[in-house]
Amino acid sequence: MTIGLIGCGKMGSALTLGAIKKGVFEPNQVLAYDPVPESIAALGDGISAAKSLAEVIQESDVLLLCVKPYQVSEVLAKIPALVESPDKLLVISIAAGVKIETMEESCNHQARIVRTMPNTPALIGEGAAAFALGKKATDADADFTEKLLGSIGIVYGVKESLLDTVTGLSGSGPAYVYTFIEALADGALLEGLPRDQALALATQTVLGAARMVADSGEHPSVLRDRVTSPGGTTIAGLAALEEGAFRSTAINAIKAATKKARELGR
Repeated sequence: MTIGLIGCGKMGSALTLGAIKKGVFEPNQVLAYDPVPESIAALGDGISAAKSLAEVIQESDVLLLCVKPYQVSEVLAKIPALVESPDKLLVISIAAGVKIETMEESCNHQARIVRTMPNTPALIGEGAAAFALGKKATDADADFTEKLLGSIGIVYGVKESLLDTVTGLSGSGPAYVYTFIEALADGALLEGLPRDQALALATQTVLGAARMVADSGEHPSVLRDRVTSPGGTTIAGLAALEEGAFRSTAINAIKAATKKARELGR
């Protein structure tokens, strides 16, 4: 099996190197193409560089399409003239907002399409991703995609209509968390804690709390109640968050990002 990688930026590199590390495929199975040759070289030894976009499409069994959304249709339009059989090529796209139907039409239905939504923590192996299958995609394609995305975090198969919600949650979510960490640190800074200590403690607090949710399997509300004593500091802080409509603001952030993702897909 030959894995064609189109686009060797941060996410394309993370997917490829994560899959190699977990044994999903070997370096010598990867044929990469990027307009910047240094990006291919940065992937490491054993990965071959294609001389052209046409070569990587023609030689691949699986195509990891890691380009900007506006470039997707342009790449897929080259497939009919280069692929022998409509059953030969599996295309896995990470482009936000580009619908399966659009991709299938762009390649004249000459490839099996899987649309995915990874997120940036995939770069450190802590990604949260989802995928949806096109009309021609098989169970084997789903298994391969799950192994690929699972090599850099957690992954769920969903209906395509829910991928925009995934975009609003885990796709955009890291930015919300970064903002929350910054706000926690600023609050401590206001109360006199040195900036570096405030940021380190805020970061570790969010990291530790998230790990407890992930590892314990318990609902966040259960864990929250364990640190919330009657008349204590935590309930005072929670009351302040409620005064600021913290929960509804977070919910509205997901709704707004999901709405925008739907608009981009039209």
